[in-house]
Amino acid sequence: MVMRDVQPGPRNEEGIATVLSILKQQLGERLQTGQAFREQHAHTTTYLPRQIPDGVVFAESVEDVKAVVKVCATHRVPVIPFGTGSSLEGQVNAPSGGISIDFSRMDKVLRVSPEDLDVTVQPGVTREALNTYLRDTGLFFPIDPGANASIGGMTATRASGTNAVRYGTMKDNVLSLTVVTADGEEISTGTRAKKSSAGYDLTRLFVGSEGTLGVITSITLKLQGIPEKIGGGVCAFPSVKAACDAVIMTIQMGIPIARIELLDSMQMKACNAYSGLAYAEKPTLFLEFHGTEDTVRMQSEQFAMIAAECGGDEFQWTGDAASRAKLWKARHDAYWAARALAPHLGALSTDVCVPISRLAECVAETHADIVENNFLAPIVGHAGDGNFHLLLLFDEKDPADIARTEAFVERLNRRALAMDGTCTGEHGIGQGKMSFLEQEAGAALALMGTIKQALDPHNIFNPGKILRPKRDGMC
Repeated sequence: MVMRDVQPGPRNEEGIATVLSILKQQLGERLQTGQAFREQHAHTTTYLPRQIPDGVVFAESVEDVKAVVKVCATHRVPVIPFGTGSSLEGQVNAPSGGISIDFSRMDKVLRVSPEDLDVTVQPGVTREALNTYLRDTGLFFPIDPGANASIGGMTATRASGTNAVRYGTMKDNVLSLTVVTADGEEISTGTRAKKSSAGYDLTRLFVGSEGTLGVITSITLKLQGIPEKIGGGVCAFPSVKAACDAVIMTIQMGIPIARIELLDSMQMKACNAYSGLAYAEKPTLFLEFHGTEDTVRMQSEQFAMIAAECGGDEFQWTGDAASRAKLWKARHDAYWAARALAPHLGALSTDVCVPISRLAECVAETHADIVENNFLAPIVGHAGDGNFHLLLLFDEKDPADIARTEAFVERLNRRALAMDGTCTGEHGIGQGKMSFLEQEAGAALALMGTIKQALDPHNIFNPGKILRPKRDGMC
């Protein structure tokens, strides 16, 4: 399933050598070809193997990006954008070699308009750095995928995270982009207006394109006011189904919850051990409410009634910032806590998303699959939008265990698709989920290929991601 899609693509050795020579003359030390630099710019976050680029350009300006794209387009050499490298499905791998463009030096906030609640940033700005910069304005950028990802990478992978249930995903929060296209020129996909009926929605086309259609050079984002009051709470339930039922009731009642996260009993056990906590080791919801003092209290009381109706334990909530941070420690440390369950094993992080009405059913069936097949696979869910993640721990040196794990992931994705869901709510397709995209998209996959061919006729932009690589050359 996953491994068979992570294959080397065709290499243009003559073109690569020529491009490296030209870029060295044009960019000097901004181009690095050392082995260590190249290895750092390939996939490192799951068990998918690394496929390293031939060179890394540390871009410092749009002109640097244009120079790379122009010379790579002329000589048919791949271009792979790189933010912080936190993507999970091999998006930064270089199966056909080529040039990785590192955006860590393009990390400036270009403009803030507090009165319009928007900001324009370079792609290398990270979400934490952006919110630190915005702190004195009373505004914040709400999308939180967990990792301190770059805004460019979050845009390219259509990221979301714990706040998506209230604030939406990247597609809802990007107003416009500038993008370097296959001819090496920069275009703008829109304006700062909050809505437009002017032509095709190019912004949404590039959001989530994973670097396969062009290279993003700036992003204009919507901002939100920092809430007057933030309250947080935690509640344990007798079963995963009971917890999911509480989520569904909360959403259907229209309670404007900011975060509602699900951790199953195995994940809670891991968090307690890793972080020195003492939560009940049962399926648990972590919640956050944004608003005024009165609305946060009212929302918390409404959820407490729902939790009781679904058989939950007493809902413990607090408006104190320090207490809230301690309460959320388990959720924030979930990944490392899960890894600590078996540090000698490899890990495969995967996600699916289903309509909220099917969430309880999908999670319950997945949990039963885990138990029946004796997997070590804690579940964490952005339950408010039907999205949940698993971290499968397995022996990555044992072919039989790899096959068993990948068969489980196949069943998980088929289950989600059968419930009218998607093979990925957040992680994207990259290399690891191409097979499932084919099942999900059907005939629409050919239209995606037509768009790719039209915008990137020589297949230089992140080849071998989303759509299968061609075997007869780069075109």
